This record gives sequence, C-alpha cells and structure tokens, in this order.
Amino acid sequence: MLKKIIVTGGEGRFAKELRKTKSKYNFFFKNKKEFNILSYKSIERKLRKYKPDAVIHLGGLSRPMSIHEKNINLSIDLNIIGTANLVKACSKNNIKIIFLSTSYLYPGNKGNYKEDDPLLPWNNYGWSKLGAESAVQMYKNSLIIRACMTEKPFLHKYAFNNVKCNFIFHDEFIKIFLKVLKYKGVLNLGGKSQSIYSFAKKYNQKVKKKKSKGELPLNIYMSLKKVNQLIEK
Repeated sequence: MLKKIIVTGGEGRFAKELRKTKSKYNFFFKNKKEFNILSYKSIERKLRKYKPDAVIHLGGLSRPMSIHEKNINLSIDLNIIGTANLVKACSKNNIKIIFLSTSYLYPGNKGNYKEDDPLLPWNNYGWSKLGAESAVQMYKNSLIIRACMTEKPFLHKYAFNNVKCNFIFHDEFIKIFLKVLKYKGVLNLGGKSQSIYSFAKKYNQKVKKKKSKGELPLNIYMSLKKVNQLIEK
C-alpha cells in the first residue's frame, strides 16, 4: 500500500497544484537541489534516507518546447538520463515509480490513441519523454501516465480550432490522478476530446481562433476508455 511518496520536481507547475490538494497520501516534495536526478549515488542516498513507498517523477525539462530543439544535451540529460537513473535506483530498492509522460508520444494523425498504439513523437520533447518511458517500461513496478493538461487560466490569446486534444486543467487532472496511483502499467489521462479553441473558449471568451499550420498535429487526442474503466470500479 502506498503511503509515503517522494515527488520530484517539487517546485514545478503541476507539483504546486498537487501541494494544495488534500489526499490520503503523504507527499514529500523535493526540488532539483534536494533530489538531484543526475546523480545516481545521490538518488540512492535520498531513497535510503526517506524510505518511500513510491516516487512520483515530475522532475525534468518541459517548456519552452523550443529548448528541446536548441539544447538537446540538456533535454537528454534531464528527461532521459535523469529518469533512467531514478528507475535504476527504484528498481534496486523495490520502490514504485509513477512517471508523468505526455500525449505528445502519439503521432497525432488519426487520433483516439489507445495505450498500446504505436508511438511516434513529432517533436524533440516527445522523443525525450519516449526515451524516459523506455527506461520506466523496463521496470514492472511502475505506472506511466500519458498526460494532456494545462494550467488555469488558459494562458494564450489564441487557440487552435483545428487541433483536437484532451486538455484538462491541473486541478481537475489531479482528482483523477490520485484515484489511479495504485495501478501499474500505462494510462492515458486527460479531459474531453475537443478542439483546443473549444476548450479555451469555455473559460476565456476573449480567446481568438487560430489554425495550426504544422505547429501541432491535428489529431493528438487519446482514448480515455482504460482510465475511465478503472475509476468506475
């Protein structure tokens, strides 16, 4: 049973929202100085010190997306090597790892992607997450969440009306997230499949329409059947 959980990336956007949420879990939020994923020896020391039942791995590099193109060394170090270090240490100590991945692993051409569909990232951020997932997939005491979420309020003045995805705000995402931590395997997690513009318009009447001309694939939405079935149990 999971009780004591270390959260890496403890100062990130999602972690800050998770801090606000009441739950049965005892979370220990660690920033990059307190929990250095680039040092395997440091990870091992911290796991021996805290003796967690699980690690929720939120640490790494995300936005801006352009940084993964401009500085692939940083992207590889933080997202791939850092995650691999954590997986090795968790495996050695039989500690569950819960890894927050991304819907960007799916190609984005047909949509309605299931967890066992072929993966083909369309940008370097997606490739870095796939590299990280490869390590996590090798360790069976793990849960991979392929997430599609964003912070509230919607930050942008424009939203694509020809791109369909599963955007959900962090606070609503967390309600589902906490219900599935006990499971293992891979889960898609997000909100209703709809255009980004339709999602944004509900919360910001001033947002303007824009068409994606290659910035995002048009059909990056996922099937949420598996996660919904688990929640209904």
